[in-house]
Amino acid sequence: MGIEERRAARKAALFDVGVTLLGAVDGPAVNVRAVCKAAGLTERYFYESFTDRDQYVVSVHSYVSERAQTALAAAVATESGSEAIATAAVDTFVKLMVDDPAMGRVLLIAPLSEPVLGGRGIESMPAFVDLVYAQLSEITDPVEKQLIAVGLVGALFTLFIGYLDGTIDVSRDRFVAHCVRLLTKANRA
Repeated sequence: MGIEERRAARKAALFDVGVTLLGAVDGPAVNVRAVCKAAGLTERYFYESFTDRDQYVVSVHSYVSERAQTALAAAVATESGSEAIATAAVDTFVKLMVDDPAMGRVLLIAPLSEPVLGGRGIESMPAFVDLVYAQLSEITDPVEKQLIAVGLVGALFTLFIGYLDGTIDVSRDRFVAHCVRLLTKANRA
């Protein structure tokens, strides 16, 4: 394995550890020493990829956000019909954010408690809004479409936060069905 491959492998390990630590059940517990220990790397390798802890935390959040956006775009691209598209999107997001709750906590909960991520949750929303907007095929008024897309993303993010933190206590099937219904009804507004 060459130098670049080893560097990429170390960075991937740091991202994996970052998701685990930033997405911890008890809240983010991220410091350079803990990251390096969990990844089995020295600080030298941490600083090879990141200038400091804050840049690392932002990078981990961006990594999770980009993975979610890519997976959602791929899921909806293969479907047709508003219910099939909504089901594919919700199933994909549930697999990413609920089946791996650390990922969900990084994307949705960490921006609420990690100071350096204060605005990151809001900054990543336009990409999710654009994905929803593109699927609202039955709405012709662009302003109404934008308002509904923003409202849906906010509602879905809030629902997923509640599901992840336990304030929404329903079965997975009921949760998924509710989210799909929310999306399909909104498309008929």
